[in-house]
Amino acid sequence: MSHDQLSAQRADAFSVKTVLTGAQMLFVAFGALVLVPLLTGLDANVALFTAGAGTLLFQLVTRGQVPVFLASSFAFIAPIIASVQSWGIPATMGGLFAAGLAYVLLSALVKAKGADILHRILPPVVVGPVIMVIGLALAPVAVNMAMGKTGDGSGVLVAYDKAIIVSMFALLVTLLMAVFSKGIFRLIPILSGVVAGYGLAFVMGLVDLSPVTQAAWISMPAFTAPEFHWQAILFMIPVAIAPAIEHLGDMVAISQVTGKNYLKKPGLHRTLLGDGLATSTAALFGGPPNTTYSEVTGAVMLTRNFNPVIMTWAAIFAILLAFIGKMGAVLQTIPVPVMGGIMTLLFGSIAVVGMNTLVKSGQDLTAPRNLSIIALILVFGIGGMYIGGGEFSLQGVSLCAIVGVLLNLILPKQAE
Repeated sequence: MSHDQLSAQRADAFSVKTVLTGAQMLFVAFGALVLVPLLTGLDANVALFTAGAGTLLFQLVTRGQVPVFLASSFAFIAPIIASVQSWGIPATMGGLFAAGLAYVLLSALVKAKGADILHRILPPVVVGPVIMVIGLALAPVAVNMAMGKTGDGSGVLVAYDKAIIVSMFALLVTLLMAVFSKGIFRLIPILSGVVAGYGLAFVMGLVDLSPVTQAAWISMPAFTAPEFHWQAILFMIPVAIAPAIEHLGDMVAISQVTGKNYLKKPGLHRTLLGDGLATSTAALFGGPPNTTYSEVTGAVMLTRNFNPVIMTWAAIFAILLAFIGKMGAVLQTIPVPVMGGIMTLLFGSIAVVGMNTLVKSGQDLTAPRNLSIIALILVFGIGGMYIGGGEFSLQGVSLCAIVGVLLNLILPKQAE
């Protein structure tokens, strides 16, 4: 690159257009980004900070070549909720730190054996049903919250008649934005649903703004240091399977959008490494795991701005917003039915992504080998099967992911 080109590139990095596009990318990601901590009991301001820090770390590892934004991963919602209930937030962070290191090991494997190794170890018949379990296992939580109850249904937070109106309105707005809106608005259905539902809940007297008035304008996010308990670590590591395959899909998608092959340069091993380090770094501060955001890839395609520097600005804005105390307080005042209404669509959508993974594989799902793997993953994951007891217990997504990988390796391949 010539001196003049380098100077032009640096000038473009600080142009008003680039900075504003970066802010727009964060706006697109914002709804999904803060939804994960709000559902799992983590701090939304910490999630903003770790999303920004994780994106910057990813850019460092990939040498600033890939225009993607990293933020809270939906795949970990169910495991985080279960882990927090069993071992608390610090131990959960220790497990998530280890899950990030699992990405790092996968990146080393990809570097040594090539990207095809992921498909051999984690074929669609394993990944598809695991993703379906991630969505369907949380269906009761979404329905309970939509009806104004706690996630487990044990307590009533909002009267049913008011809760169902608010939750269905938030769901309706999310649906309409996802299906009928155009341009940038089609990329923010979750944010639109939250804002609309919050507005209706406010009118109905369901919003308590006292935490907002008491919160400081500028404050330090509530960082939480991890603690390392082997039970939480063993529970969380297998969950990394589904996001790892999702990461591969996101890299293929952004490659197609920009016309560059990021699987070769900087290489899938580097992007996986960046993702893993971003997740482990997030856990060190008490934030949810990071993953590449498909919404932001859609925004890149829409704006036709392929400069990775826009993601640097998005990350900087996320870090700055993390220190605005009142914003975090506002997010905490979102009533449960608003979140529940959107979750009913969100978790169902996750299950459909898993179903689509199976369908697109083109394999005969009723063949005895495939049928056995898929059936056991679904029933073990959704039915509540657990193995072990006391301090050592595997269940949910972790158990069904391990079962799927082992069955795929053990059962003999059948002739097509």
